[in-house]
Amino acid sequence: MWTLIRSRATRLLLLATLLSMAGCFSLSRDAPPQRHYVLGSGGAAQAISAAVSPVADSSAHLVGLRLPRVADYLASPFIVVRRGAHQVEFSEYHRWGEDLGQAINRTVAGLLAERAPRHRIVTAPWPGGTSPDRVIQLHILRFEGVAPEHTRTGAGAAHLLATWEILRPLDGSLLGRGTIEVREDGWSVGDFDGLVRLLDTGLEALAEDLARHLGEATIP
Repeated sequence: MWTLIRSRATRLLLLATLLSMAGCFSLSRDAPPQRHYVLGSGGAAQAISAAVSPVADSSAHLVGLRLPRVADYLASPFIVVRRGAHQVEFSEYHRWGEDLGQAINRTVAGLLAERAPRHRIVTAPWPGGTSPDRVIQLHILRFEGVAPEHTRTGAGAAHLLATWEILRPLDGSLLGRGTIEVREDGWSVGDFDGLVRLLDTGLEALAEDLARHLGEATIP
């Protein structure tokens, strides 16, 4: 008798497990596809060229871009959307196509090469045989979409907040520092292509700021 009851219970448990798995598979099939995004509309080619080409002008200052230090909550493949003062959402189906710190580094290097033609821009690790005269350290504090707190659609913005330091590589002495905050309105919440374009615009403003201050960062 007990054997029969255990056998029926086992069959019921197996059936419930199979139904549960079928439900999970159904949800998986119905889920939207993951989409992946990259930064750098126009800057990437300049950055690659700056990193691999020999230095033609021996008098040009060589500027090295260290890998940015990115806030912990941004160091994931998910594009972040902030709602209100404290809530952040990680967009499971909208992800970065590469490491965010490396993507920002590559993009800023290319944009800076366009805006500071008297300087040679390289990214870490430095190409063989090069030794930068100055290095730039970025700290990325915000790099995200901003959306209304209580609605899923509507008007949003892209938000970049970063600090930067220009350093003398031999001894780490500080040559210059600054903070930049860029909020680009015009994001239609849910349009992640549009959000990435606005974040690119924020990086352009960061590169402009760095280019202005590079000339002021004299080497003692």
